[in-house]
Amino acid sequence: MEFLAALKQKAALVDAALDKYLPTSDDYPGLIHEVMRYSVMAGGKRLRPVLTLAAAEAVGGKPELVIPAACAMELIHTYSLVHDDLPAMDNDDYRRGKLTSHKVYGEAMAVLAGDALLTLAFQLLADAGPGQVPPERLIRVVAEVAAGAGTRGLIGGQVVDTLAAGAAMDDATLEYIHRHKTGALYRVAVRSGAILAGTGARELASLTQYAEQLGLAFQIVDDILDVVGDEGKIGKPVGSDEKNSKLTYPSLYGLAAARARAKEAGDLALASLDGLGAGADFLRDMVAFVLDRDF
Repeated sequence: MEFLAALKQKAALVDAALDKYLPTSDDYPGLIHEVMRYSVMAGGKRLRPVLTLAAAEAVGGKPELVIPAACAMELIHTYSLVHDDLPAMDNDDYRRGKLTSHKVYGEAMAVLAGDALLTLAFQLLADAGPGQVPPERLIRVVAEVAAGAGTRGLIGGQVVDTLAAGAAMDDATLEYIHRHKTGALYRVAVRSGAILAGTGARELASLTQYAEQLGLAFQIVDDILDVVGDEGKIGKPVGSDEKNSKLTYPSLYGLAAARARAKEAGDLALASLDGLGAGADFLRDMVAFVLDRDF
């Protein structure tokens, strides 16, 4: 199946499951559930949950068994965006082409919706594959996701990103931010799918390296698009990194060097999959998609 069609198909599976898992506004208190749905169902590429499905497929697993875990990745990602957009953080008015959650529902509801999405994510992880996935795999995944979303992962990256704004630029800090704020969730998304599918240590190591390099490539391209992207395509105003004095690859090295670094990370991601067969072809195609995207 052609890559974009396969991506769309996997994203549709995730969207259908998210619609099932998210409470509706009919469930009291309805407002918080409305905010959660607004935030999650506003669109997005669904790359992280799709990678969870694709990683399971790459090692011969059944993607339907990892759907709850895949949805958990999207809930964690969305929670981080909702909080990232708040006035105390990046103070963004638009996300995915729509007003950010706090602009529609107020800061208090946005904070609580983010908290609720993170909490629901762990409920889904705990319930993933009952009777079909060995409990020890579920426990391992829950522990890995918690670490990836915490101060040694996503939150750690956000903290350093916030503290580095306007500070002197250096390569080590920039690498840390990208590998943690963005890369950590890519890593656990891929590893979760593979672990739940019962992969071996060698395959898992290859997929881990792939995810780390893909996540880095994605964030560098994100940095580039914030400079030269089309606001109508990326769904938010360009120039927000410069406005917030954020440390990025273009600001540190320039656009040409940033593009070269993204390609280098993409090449390393592809090389990581050399030991895997045709089941990993979707993951291979994902690299080109990430590098060439304009949204």
